[in-house]
Amino acid sequence: FNIGHWSFGATFHKKQFTLDYLVATYEKPLVSIMNGIVMGGGAGISMQGTFRIVTETTTFAMPEVKIGLCPDVGASYFLSRLPGFLGEYLALTSARMDGADILACGLATHFVLSKDLPALEISLCEVTTSDKNVISHIIDRFLYKPQLKKESPLKRMEIINKCFSRDTVEEILSSLEAVEKDGDNLIIDSIKSMKSASPTSLKVSLKSMREGRRQSLEQCLLREYYICCHLARMTVTKDFLEGSRALVLDKRRPKWEPSQLELVTESMVNQHFLKIEDDNFDNLELPPRTNRINKAKAKL
Repeated sequence: FNIGHWSFGATFHKKQFTLDYLVATYEKPLVSIMNGIVMGGGAGISMQGTFRIVTETTTFAMPEVKIGLCPDVGASYFLSRLPGFLGEYLALTSARMDGADILACGLATHFVLSKDLPALEISLCEVTTSDKNVISHIIDRFLYKPQLKKESPLKRMEIINKCFSRDTVEEILSSLEAVEKDGDNLIIDSIKSMKSASPTSLKVSLKSMREGRRQSLEQCLLREYYICCHLARMTVTKDFLEGSRALVLDKRRPKWEPSQLELVTESMVNQHFLKIEDDNFDNLELPPRTNRINKAKAKL
C-alpha cells in the first residue's frame, strides 16, 4: 500500500482466483480438511474441494467488509447458494459459524472429530483410486453427528430471511432494528457489525451476492476480481487501505469514506463491477476446463 502499486494486489488476486477455479474444476476428487480457523482465502480454496471436512474446532467466516474489502475467492458463488438468505447474512455481518453450522448449511460434506483426523489422513493416503465413492466410504467411517447449538444461525432462519431478503443495505438494517430486542444476540451483533463495516463494502457486497445467485463460478470470480482491483486501485474509495491499516497495523477503528450508507451512491457501487480501463490492468482469464463442478452433498 505504501510503496507498491495497486497492480501488485491485482496480480495476487489473479493467481489466487485462478487457483480456486483450478481446484473447483479438478478432475481428481480433492479432500479439504478445515480444522481450526477457516476465513478469507483459506475458506475460498477449501470450499472448492469435492469433500469438505469440518471438526469441532472449525470456525468459518468471511469478514472482508470489516477491512473495506468484499467477500471474494468465489464467495458470491458458494454463499449465494446457501439456504434462504443465509449467504447475505454471513457476507454483510462477518458472522462466524462452527463446524456443525457449516455442515448443516451444506458448505461442508462431513464432520469428523479432530482426534480422528490423523487416522483419517492415513487411510486417505493409502487410497490408490480416484473413485469418489471409495473416498466417501473411507471418510464415512470417521463420521460424527454434531448437534446445532442453541445460538446457531440455522435456528434463526425465519428472522434472517425476513431481514436479509431486503433489496438494499439500508432496508436490511432498518428491518433488523425493527425487530431488535434485549437479549437477541444475533440481531444485536448483526446491527453492531454492519454499522462498524465499510458502507461502500456493504453495498458492493450485497450487489455482488445478488448477482452471484444466477451466475456461474467463472462469472463470480471475474466479477469479484474487478471488485478487488477497483478497491486496491482506490477507484472510488480508499476504504480497503484504511481498513487494513486501521485494523491490522494501527489497531484502531477505521475512518470510512464515505462514512454513511446514504452517501454511497448507486453509480459509486456500479463502478466496482466494470472492467478497469488502465494500462496496468491485467484481466483475469481463467483456463478452459472440461470437468464440471460436481461437489459431494453434506452428510447430515
